Amino acid sequence: MSPQTPAETPYKDSIGVLIGLVRGELVRRMEAELQASGVDLRFTQFLILKRLAMLGPMSASELARSVELDGGAMTRQLDQLEGRGLLRRHPHEQDRRALRIELTPDGDVLWRQMTTCNDRVLDAAQRALDPTQREQLRDYLERVLHALRDMP
Repeated sequence: MSPQTPAETPYKDSIGVLIGLVRGELVRRMEAELQASGVDLRFTQFLILKRLAMLGPMSASELARSVELDGGAMTRQLDQLEGRGLLRRHPHEQDRRALRIELTPDGDVLWRQMTTCNDRVLDAAQRALDPTQREQLRDYLERVLHALRDMP
């Protein structure tokens, strides 16, 4: 019997491992889909643009929390995306020491292009599920998320 690779390791008893494997595959598929459509972005950069498109301008620290990056990593990502003209930093209206991050018009156009990539990956991920099962999966995942957030 040959040793199993991490991807082949049974995850029947570990929802954490299964969730990690699903997330990893979603990231890999999304990056491949972006590259195939001519978008030269990593998954984290996609998430940053998605958060800004969906939630509007926010501080760098809010954005970092929403995509689970530390401050240094966020600064590097923002520098790259700003250098490409996809977002801009501007002074906060109420706190002149703080900056707000927002999409530029070019960032918004790219976000709209990437939305179809995102839709294709998520549709493929759920292809084996009927509409009722898709809704059940969403409900179960929301319950797990709320249970974890409600932990002391």
